[in-house]
Amino acid sequence: MTVNMFDELMEKEQMPGFKGRFVHTDRMTIVRWDIAEGAVLPEHSHSQEQITTILSGEFEMVIDGQPHQMVEGSVAVIPSNTVHKGRALTACRAFDVWSPVRDDYQ
Repeated sequence: MTVNMFDELMEKEQMPGFKGRFVHTDRMTIVRWDIAEGAVLPEHSHSQEQITTILSGEFEMVIDGQPHQMVEGSVAVIPSNTVHKGRALTACRAFDVWSPVRDDYQ
């Protein structure tokens, strides 16, 4: 078992405008994102299930063709292999959980 502070974890810019602090276990990946206003999450899908929570700001997420305006406290559950994309309407802080682990983010 380990205990860490997110602010002390190494920050990595995973894609333009998306700076994340990652934690990986054998079965899941979590990240706290700091997202710049206007940053775009390109359309994609992956085999992992995903849960996204907006901690602050506003983020527009399109999941399986359906647009969703996400604000502080919004939670999106994205099934595996579901196409999704998004963009930050304001500067945002978000929390993502994927299971199983995102090997491409390690």
